[in-house]
Amino acid sequence: MPLSGRKIWLAGIGGAGMSGYAILAKAWGADVSGWDRRETPYLQGVRAAGIPVEISDGPPEPPDDAEAFVSTAFAGRVEGASRAELLAELVGLADSIVVAGAHGKTTTTAMIAFALDRLGRDPSFLIGGEIPQLGGNARAGSGWLVVEGDESDRSVFALPATVAVVTNVELDHHTTFSSDAELEAAFEEWTSRIETVVWGKDLEPVPFELAVPGEHNRLNAACALAALEAVDVPRADAERVLAEFTGAHRRFDLAADVNGVQLYDDYGHHPAEIAATLETARALVDGGRVLVLFQPHLYSRTLHLADELAAALALADIACVTEIYPAREEPLPGVSGKLVVDRLSERRPGMRVGWAPGLPDAAAFVASFARQGDLVLTVGAGDVDSALPLIEERLR
Repeated sequence: MPLSGRKIWLAGIGGAGMSGYAILAKAWGADVSGWDRRETPYLQGVRAAGIPVEISDGPPEPPDDAEAFVSTAFAGRVEGASRAELLAELVGLADSIVVAGAHGKTTTTAMIAFALDRLGRDPSFLIGGEIPQLGGNARAGSGWLVVEGDESDRSVFALPATVAVVTNVELDHHTTFSSDAELEAAFEEWTSRIETVVWGKDLEPVPFELAVPGEHNRLNAACALAALEAVDVPRADAERVLAEFTGAHRRFDLAADVNGVQLYDDYGHHPAEIAATLETARALVDGGRVLVLFQPHLYSRTLHLADELAAALALADIACVTEIYPAREEPLPGVSGKLVVDRLSERRPGMRVGWAPGLPDAAAFVASFARQGDLVLTVGAGDVDSALPLIEERLR
């Protein structure tokens, strides 16, 4: 095995990325352990792989002779190499398909891995979200390694992919890139070093029916098909199995249908993603309305994209905005979710718009206006999905 004899310790092992790296490194022969400050759903798969995990407020000392790798969330606070270094090493150990881009990369990565799995190609994969049909977010197989890259910390640009897929290029991480031009240049430089590159901008949406709704998913499927053809999967076979793909967790998930009100949840946090989600929702309601509870993600993104976020939310009939989910950022003076509320009220005077900093109040707001035939969406990359049971309870 390529990692036999290595002892690896991961800080932030419960994250979507690090949990997958742990599973793959363990399967490839390393002695793996890790720490996180709280339980996460991803740790179920980590423990199932036989990897010991310590949960505590602060990080313990790594085991003797272990190589420490640190997630982005704990960078600068825990000593060790970056998670990007570990990912680059893993990608370099196999023939790899790396998917990157501002939007759709989780779904596109999952589509490729799903198709390879269903066609008996036994892929390895590292995906930034749970894929129910694949049993999790990571697996070690004997075939192609399919990886979701991340431009937010530039780590994707260090990955030695065999095939690169760029779904789209749009500025989303304002503390990492100063402009669209800088981001585009980074993608151009990276892809210039890779033999086979699929660009979403060159593709048309697939013409066949998918189990996942929306024009954006037809574009994701086009990227997946092109990547599969690049690794010698016959197009007809790929199309057949892609039609069976039912999606990634928190990507327009139907959570419940309560007294004629449909409740959906979506991870979208960039204006283009939110707009695509709301357009998909609009196509599903027949005479009903679309209500959205939106939790902004990151202070920097909210500051720079407040107008664009408002424009996307204006596609709903009723909207409620809650406080910003800070993730890895410190607060910025004067920046809160109220900024989006104000811009939305200016854009659509008379639209029913709520400002509820706490999720319980936000859930109560949208539930109070929902009626039979409506579709209610919780949207955001933070913990907004925790509002779903609160909404459901009020609708019963």
